[in-house]
Amino acid sequence: MKGNGLARRKLVLVSPKAQEKAPCPCGTGASYRRCCAPYLAGEREAPTAEALMRARYSANARGDVVFLTRSWHPDTLPTHLIDPTVVWTGLEVRATDGGRALDRVATVTFLARYRRGAHHGVLSERSRFQRMGTRWVYVDGEVDPSL
Repeated sequence: MKGNGLARRKLVLVSPKAQEKAPCPCGTGASYRRCCAPYLAGEREAPTAEALMRARYSANARGDVVFLTRSWHPDTLPTHLIDPTVVWTGLEVRATDGGRALDRVATVTFLARYRRGAHHGVLSERSRFQRMGTRWVYVDGEVDPSL
């Protein structure tokens, strides 16, 4: 079947009990339900810049454009947020500077592994976050082109 070159994702229905135990895409080892799900659902705000960065990774992995839009600084929000040809396969947080309760700005450096078709790659980024009122938002990031 000829198509537009976009990878087709298979819809898999998972029972609520299985979702409770499914590991979070962000790599903490906790279940998705107990880790990033409350942030993506809007039930709670991420308490730190690192927690927001992990939730944004989970949102990318799950295709959650609504959360990505809500968690992006309005001055730097792009028009295209998710590439449907990318499958995110792993996250490693390398460093965090700031980003706690009393901080106004923060950076989080990470490696995110992905697959696009047969190609496997790594995104290395130093992301900048800012507190807007009581919540953290992603501002922008510097990508390390050496990877």
